[in-house]
Amino acid sequence: MTRRDFRLTALILLASTVLAAAPAPADGGGAKRLMDAKDLLQFHWLADPRISPDGERVAFVRVAVDGEGAGYETSIWWVPSDGSKPPQALTRGTRDGQPRWSPDGGRLAFVRAPAKGAKDGSPQIWILDFAGGEPWQLTDQARGAGSPAWSPDGQTLAFVSEATEEDVAQKAKPPEKPVKESDVTVTTRAVYRFNGGGTLDYARPDHLWTVALPAPGAKPAAARRVTSGLFADGAPTWSRDGKSLYFTATRSLEGYYDTNQDEAWSVPASGGEPVRLVTIGGNVGSLSLSPDGRDAAFVGAPGKPVLSCTQQDLWVTGLDGGPGAQRNLTGALDVEVGEGISSDQHPPRGGGADDPLWTPDGKSLIVKVGRQGRSNLERFDVATGAVTPLTKGDQEAIAYTMARDGRIAATFSTGTRPAELYLVSTSGEQKRIASLDEELFAGFDLAEPEEVWYPSFDGKKIQAWLLRPPHAAAGTKLPLILYIHGGPHSAYGWTFFHEFQYLAAKGYAVLYPNPRGSTSYGESFCNSIQYKYPGDDAKDLLAGVDAMVERGIADPARLGVTGGSGGGVLTNWIVTQTDRFKAAVSQRSIADWSDFWYTADFWLNQPMWFRGAPFEAAQKADFAARSPITFVERIKTPLMLIEGNADLRTPPAAGGEQMFRALKYLHRPTAMVRFPDESHELSRSGQPWHRIERMRHIAAWFDKYVLGEKVPGYEVGEEGQAAASKRE
Repeated sequence: MTRRDFRLTALILLASTVLAAAPAPADGGGAKRLMDAKDLLQFHWLADPRISPDGERVAFVRVAVDGEGAGYETSIWWVPSDGSKPPQALTRGTRDGQPRWSPDGGRLAFVRAPAKGAKDGSPQIWILDFAGGEPWQLTDQARGAGSPAWSPDGQTLAFVSEATEEDVAQKAKPPEKPVKESDVTVTTRAVYRFNGGGTLDYARPDHLWTVALPAPGAKPAAARRVTSGLFADGAPTWSRDGKSLYFTATRSLEGYYDTNQDEAWSVPASGGEPVRLVTIGGNVGSLSLSPDGRDAAFVGAPGKPVLSCTQQDLWVTGLDGGPGAQRNLTGALDVEVGEGISSDQHPPRGGGADDPLWTPDGKSLIVKVGRQGRSNLERFDVATGAVTPLTKGDQEAIAYTMARDGRIAATFSTGTRPAELYLVSTSGEQKRIASLDEELFAGFDLAEPEEVWYPSFDGKKIQAWLLRPPHAAAGTKLPLILYIHGGPHSAYGWTFFHEFQYLAAKGYAVLYPNPRGSTSYGESFCNSIQYKYPGDDAKDLLAGVDAMVERGIADPARLGVTGGSGGGVLTNWIVTQTDRFKAAVSQRSIADWSDFWYTADFWLNQPMWFRGAPFEAAQKADFAARSPITFVERIKTPLMLIEGNADLRTPPAAGGEQMFRALKYLHRPTAMVRFPDESHELSRSGQPWHRIERMRHIAAWFDKYVLGEKVPGYEVGEEGQAAASKRE
């Protein structure tokens, strides 16, 4: 047995042990129990809700943990829109997604990727007829097909594929002896890899293709390529007459030198030269066509001035007016269109649509808007831009689609429930029609989030949420964990967060604030940290801890701090500024901004966070002054570093590895926890048993240093014990 085989076997055994230890679903009638990290293995996620054109059915993607706890399985399910029946499975694949209704609602296109380990791993488009029968495969595209879009007459599907002419020709040839292709890459672009996707292949950009549905009994026709060239095209949308396809693309070989990113384009469905439709000097989202097909709406952000946090707006453009015909409906409003809330329980697979929705009369647009930690659907008048709320409440709108009559199928999450499926009436009334884990969650004793506001150092009001341990005795001072969100431009709020519930169940109060730099409070608040991050945002966070101590909630002798990505930056920074925390856990962080500038998967060449490059004489001092590693000698707080070995967003060598080596040199208490094959998305969509181990390591570190418990595994000589992964 090789070393790798041994490791894989051990991991499978660990996953099996955890699965076996997971409690059975509660029956909802017995005693409730506290939530545990391993409950993740029982969760199901409801993704990509798609309401049928007549509004009678909703198809969606059901996501579940696979049998080994090492990945996720996806299948297509459906439910009547009145909620009269429980959800039912439509497909039996384990990697099915992207359901799309035909215009008449009689068929459903979806994308099926072969099961893990299959010889051909290319996803293809399949068709399911609601009149009956098994799904059948429509495409046999070289290198796969995705993003299916029905033509208005329901006879053709557009899709996206990265296949070249050579790929198509090679697939058509009889099988030959495989020729080993070179695995060496030549890079000439500054952005050459992407977190979760690895090295970018610029020789195979995505293009638009079409395929006609066959007549009964006939074989599918060969697919036709519509666009070509060196640029990647995506998000295909048919014109109402079926003669054109609209799509988004950055048609520049090195677009990172300019602020102009995705633009909207039009191309004849039969192929031809694309024509630019929309450009705003920034980023244009996918187009949503008005009922009469004359106009389109999109969510986009201008590129200038170059800000650290650029607020997205809702736009409308005429499709026959050429470039410059667009109107910004929300430019005069300080609202954050399309904004969601940070959570570890958004579907880890499956995705979902949140494009603007036209009301049937074409007079209004509906889109989600973030406001002070809430995300709801709001209605905008197309003529005036006037806004009125559609849905209300302490919740997060995640994904949504609309039927012809204006009814909306949408997923919403709250502080104690992950995404559930609702039917939203034209007046905004929400009716829950599907919940995949109703019975399971009925058996949990969950902490209820408390919304709190407190003044920061300069009097600015900061919003936060507090989770206390369930049934904590009134007046008891609690050990408190300050949990910092990433981004830095994102936000906490009224949505479900498994990790926070787990920490509360273990006896910790969890404070999760939205310091300046957070979204959902307007562009000025969000952009206030430009060229000053970290800085005043850290002071906002510490003021929140002060407020909890002053209010008698937090025990000042038992404080911990943690955060991931941008929150990891601030965790590193805070422990260089104060010794008040008994323990800290920095996750997928940055220690040296200069190293990050050179190695991250995206490029800070635009003056968003810094005014220039780290090698420029005028910038060197700023890069150093905002880098936690510059002040590492100040750190006395025991610091754990959590890293994903495949993280290309915040590469470990620019973050946790530096902090760890420096602290070891200084003989300070530290430990580094490495997760093989995990990207920057470890906590949100990483392998389930890795997500569980991560949470347990965080809790164990706080148990050891905040609570003073005897926790093995984090001292020299104890490394092999893997204490956190064995804790029950």
